[in-house]
Amino acid sequence: MVELTAALLCELGLNQASARLEAAIEAAMAKEESYLEFLSGLLAHETDARRQRSYDTRLKMAALPHHKGLGDFDFDFAKGVDKKTVTELSHLGFVSSATNICFLGPPGVGKTHLAVALCLEAIAGGHSVYFTTMAKMAADLSGVPTPAKVRKYLGPKVLVIDEIGYRPLDGRAGSTFFEVVSERYETGSIICSSNKSFTEWGSLLGDAVLATAILDRLLHHCVVVNIRGESYRLKDRKRQGIAAHPEVADAIEKGVVYTPGN
Repeated sequence: MVELTAALLCELGLNQASARLEAAIEAAMAKEESYLEFLSGLLAHETDARRQRSYDTRLKMAALPHHKGLGDFDFDFAKGVDKKTVTELSHLGFVSSATNICFLGPPGVGKTHLAVALCLEAIAGGHSVYFTTMAKMAADLSGVPTPAKVRKYLGPKVLVIDEIGYRPLDGRAGSTFFEVVSERYETGSIICSSNKSFTEWGSLLGDAVLATAILDRLLHHCVVVNIRGESYRLKDRKRQGIAAHPEVADAIEKGVVYTPGN
């Protein structure tokens, strides 16, 4: 009878419940559980396993560069970051309202970290996420993009476009950016980070009219977080006295390993 029940559970797609059936029966008998308690426990095990698989799939599909959460962020070091605002954003109301978030500031102040941390919260909350950089998205959607490529940027509830402004965009890349922002307008959240102020986006895109059109849609429902200060990655280096020269700071900022004397 146990084998038959296990087979029926598998046929219903309850594979975890099937695998645990025999152990669950023994545990229920030892604890003298009721039939309802036994069934509830078995189904809870199946549900927990499915939730974990779903979470793991969303996390993998998000393509995050790292998994640092809000607990790893140094709010005392980052200037201009209101912890209360970020905490409120972590409650995910911005996802349900399709509100955008823009992190602005110089390199190394934690823009990407905060974006990833909010993505982790969204994934834990059951939402789909995709992380990319401006350069990668422009390259991916160049030419005639396939429907699958387009869905990658329009389908997720939260899309992160990181590193806007690190290099100028050509006409095609600017148009691609506009199309993605327009299609997601009031339907899905965009989290973006940029080292350029909004007044500089016209030069970045090489088209002031296009920049205005993008910002009009992006900022209509948007939380803007301006982060000031020096690079967090340079903090410890400066304490050691090895980041005094501009070329050294630039090398560290770009991730180049620097050894005194090189």
